[in-house]
Amino acid sequence: MTDRVEIVEVGLRDGLQNEATPVPASLRAQWFNALSAAGLNRIEAGSFVSPKWVPQMADTETVIQAIDHRPGLSVEALIPNQKGLEAAMGVNGIDRLAFFTAASDAFTRKNINCTVEESLERFAPLMKQAKDAGYGVRGYVSCIVGCPYAGPIEPAAVARVCEKMMAMGVDELSLGDTIGVARPLEINRVLDAVLPAVPVERLALHCHDTYGQALANVLTGLERGVRTFDSAVAGLGGCPYAKGASGNLATEDLLYLLDGQGLETGVSLDRVFEVGQEVCSHLGKESPSRVAQALGARSQTA
Repeated sequence: MTDRVEIVEVGLRDGLQNEATPVPASLRAQWFNALSAAGLNRIEAGSFVSPKWVPQMADTETVIQAIDHRPGLSVEALIPNQKGLEAAMGVNGIDRLAFFTAASDAFTRKNINCTVEESLERFAPLMKQAKDAGYGVRGYVSCIVGCPYAGPIEPAAVARVCEKMMAMGVDELSLGDTIGVARPLEINRVLDAVLPAVPVERLALHCHDTYGQALANVLTGLERGVRTFDSAVAGLGGCPYAKGASGNLATEDLLYLLDGQGLETGVSLDRVFEVGQEVCSHLGKESPSRVAQALGARSQTA
């Protein structure tokens, strides 16, 4: 157990890909560098997907080329297939590559037109290729508690996927409550099933705030020894399966909680808040972060 928590900032990838307004690569790079300067050591720069399907992620290579690299910074990107891997490997400056599947066949069929097992078969040689080339490898497991198409997911199904991804050589597994339906009891049940197969130091939690339970679920993870959490500046990215609902946990809210728990992050909440304000101004939206709202109101009355 440690008093230090690592935050994986996913706003520029998982967040922006769910925002209607595309952001130029130059501005995404500017936000990346500002988040890095705020102390975030792990930041997803984007994904190497077809701009035809995800126009918000166009020109990810341009973003990465404009990053101010510094010691301790991990530049990360999501890879959907062989073509994406080849594109990523052609760009200097990426430290970690992420691959994704789910604990629900219905979800993978809708998203990548295959079963969970087939997705693992597809990704196995890509992960090996990435590791052989010296990249860190992260695995995402979506729908750990509920699926928008199949309903509740059994913890045992999550554990089976995790065991297979560990056998494939992932360095870290991020467990995603993709539709934000999880509550602490359900997170505990998932961890009960997964922890026998995966060392807790190689686990991350990716909590969505659709039903306002993200911070409660983070606390549950902390109590079980998890020390890596995903979040998005300004709570970027709604939940595509619940119209009007918030999606990713806001980095500002996560930082405020962790600071209150006496845990170290090395990240400046004030500086992340400033980036979040700029992001929201550009996108023409209000931040769903309760902490950002409070800080913004305080600055107006000061």
